[in-house]
Amino acid sequence: MRFLLFLLMTVMLMCNAAMADDFAMSRITNEVSFYKNTNDSFKELGQTLQIVSINSFKTFTWFNVEFTGDFNWDMTEYQDYDYYIEVGIVKEITPHLSVNYQRIYGTFVSEPVNQFGLRLSL
Repeated sequence: MRFLLFLLMTVMLMCNAAMADDFAMSRITNEVSFYKNTNDSFKELGQTLQIVSINSFKTFTWFNVEFTGDFNWDMTEYQDYDYYIEVGIVKEITPHLSVNYQRIYGTFVSEPVNQFGLRLSL
């Protein structure tokens, strides 16, 4: 019985929050690209699969969640495969200024990297 009461109260609170516009999502861009890589002499340098996903979320306040990933095959010498991934959260302060946190993973860095900073949107 307590569980049912708890479940009912949770659903009611979620409905109230949703009706109060506390939670929302807005798609900005979601892209998947495939590239054939060459140098300036058009020597083949492998392939890249790139994923870019930027979406705006509202959990009491609006912020962007960003994901960028480059997955490469036969591009780096002595490696069959390498990757670079950035995951970030951006919170707008003014229409042109935001605070930003990014976490970077990849074969290009020896360990995960945390980046904290300001972003100026022109």
